[in-house]
Amino acid sequence: MSAAVKYTLGRIGLFVAVLAALWFVELNLFLKLMVALVFSAAASFFLLRPWRDEMAEEMAAAAERRRVEKERLRSALAGEDAAGDDSDGRGGDAPKS
Repeated sequence: MSAAVKYTLGRIGLFVAVLAALWFVELNLFLKLMVALVFSAAASFFLLRPWRDEMAEEMAAAAERRRVEKERLRSALAGEDAAGDDSDGRGGDAPKS
């Protein structure tokens, strides 16, 4: 399972757990949801740190792979363009004198 999925499910699970703990407290439903959101966000900052770090590493690795692939494609395109380009600037159909 990817780290992003684990982290997301962990955040949702913490929210549901805090909301369940607040379910029997006499508060407005909207207020219960807001309190659960704030407390689960604070708890996830500490409790889900390893999963968050793992997710950040996966995202950084994916970004690096995309950067390398982009550079490879740019160099391949630049190499093809340089090989097909005439240096005299008259284009491919102009007769040489």
